[in-house]
Amino acid sequence: MEELTYAVMLAFVVVVTLPLEILLRTRVYARLRRLGLVLLCVGLPFAVWDVAAVRAGHWSFDESLTLGVGLAGLPLEEILFFIVVPLASVMTLEAVRSVRGRAWPVGDELPREEP
Repeated sequence: MEELTYAVMLAFVVVVTLPLEILLRTRVYARLRRLGLVLLCVGLPFAVWDVAAVRAGHWSFDESLTLGVGLAGLPLEEILFFIVVPLASVMTLEAVRSVRGRAWPVGDELPREEP
């Protein structure tokens, strides 16, 4: 059962933040291009750094605590971490903006500052 620990934690983060999309209408999932850019800009550099650190022997993963599936020396859960955590961060940011009445426009464009 210990091999599910990391995966369950990631699932918990997704499940806890999903209601923000529905209840507060954050529209994070509706703006896939914007979400993809966030994941690319945040997740990719950290994943590359993680691969380099594992290969250099700076740290490792206990395979008894993971599902045993991986890519480039990283367990699947670690790869998903670089998707789930930025997603939850953006979801939380948009939820705060929604509650405070400062939500982004419907499209992907940035709001314009008033002169």
